[in-house]
Amino acid sequence: MAESTAVVWDEALLAYDMGEHPMNPVRVELTMALARELGVLDRPGVRLLVPAPADDAALTRVHRPDYLHAVRAAPHDPFFRGWGLNTPDNPVFEGMHEASARICGATLAAAEAVWSGEVTRAVNVSGGLHHAMAARASGFCVYNDPAVAIARLLDLGAERIAYVDIDVHHGDGVQALFYDDPRVLTVSLHETPLALFPGTGFPDETGGRGAEGSSVNVALPPGTGDAGWLRAFQAVVPSMLRAFAPQILVTQCGADAHRLDPLADLRLSVDGQRAAYIALRGLADELCDGRWVATGGGGYALVEVVPRAWTHLLAVATGEPLDPGTATPPGWRKLAAERRPGTEVPATLTDGGTPPVERWEPGTTPDPVDKAILATRMAVFPLHGLDPYDIRD
Repeated sequence: MAESTAVVWDEALLAYDMGEHPMNPVRVELTMALARELGVLDRPGVRLLVPAPADDAALTRVHRPDYLHAVRAAPHDPFFRGWGLNTPDNPVFEGMHEASARICGATLAAAEAVWSGEVTRAVNVSGGLHHAMAARASGFCVYNDPAVAIARLLDLGAERIAYVDIDVHHGDGVQALFYDDPRVLTVSLHETPLALFPGTGFPDETGGRGAEGSSVNVALPPGTGDAGWLRAFQAVVPSMLRAFAPQILVTQCGADAHRLDPLADLRLSVDGQRAAYIALRGLADELCDGRWVATGGGGYALVEVVPRAWTHLLAVATGEPLDPGTATPPGWRKLAAERRPGTEVPATLTDGGTPPVERWEPGTTPDPVDKAILATRMAVFPLHGLDPYDIRD
């Protein structure tokens, strides 16, 4: 079968709306509008899938039934407390269960389409709610759609699933839910938990008993830019995935590692994020016969960053990457200005630079990024039979 990509989309996904809150659905609306105007969604082999909400059977593979009951009840009680709900991070809103279940349904549809062979790759930019726990909302996330999709893949017979999380925040919910399962490798590159929510994701978090080495964490210092971030990615992720030999790759592609993001302190550019997506697709092609399920995630520079980053993601998933110098269409710029008055609207898909390609070598510099890389390699590489100082990969 020729390569094809599912893009899972319905305007109903914009109902995951916490009001005056960083997690504004306009970022998803503007992403899909930009991708559409640039012709990404009309490429050969692209299939648009309209998702249904995940049912309780799918959700309770990772979430407790009493938590689902709380999510349904919370919007009807202004004094609701508990379960991480009705807090500044996780305010309740009308239809919260239905909106959250629909996002899970979208990532489920993506995973099922790839696993069945209907398509080679699939993207749900509205997904990536990676902080939600079995019985607690956390970090703007009510239900954990990547975990729900991974559980479905396991039920469908997958034996080795790799999950790579490039959000600026640690992918703690997915890690916690599969910490003791050797069938799921979780890899997270994030700003150090010493400086940023959720306070987890240290290199010594390497998996539970019987699943040693199944959790990989690269905790990067504040201020890390394209060069250091991409060096860390190349020093850890390919080796881990090759050792694990996954059948399918699931990724969380949060755009909040960008230097303009208001909630974090890494310094990536849109061009660096584009390079990461190209690398992820390359690993899926090399190791998984192309099988790749990609989700969105964090990202709170709603106009300046997220739509461009995830349009690059959609382009990489659906075919040829877009030229970074591509102009943003006038119609899209007008829409963005209407949605977020007073925000500077980008004129092109680039931040104006070419990310440098650097190879990590142990012990060559006292650079804090290199120290973070070595800490991760020392913690987890031996558990896979790999030499932390071997740089042949």
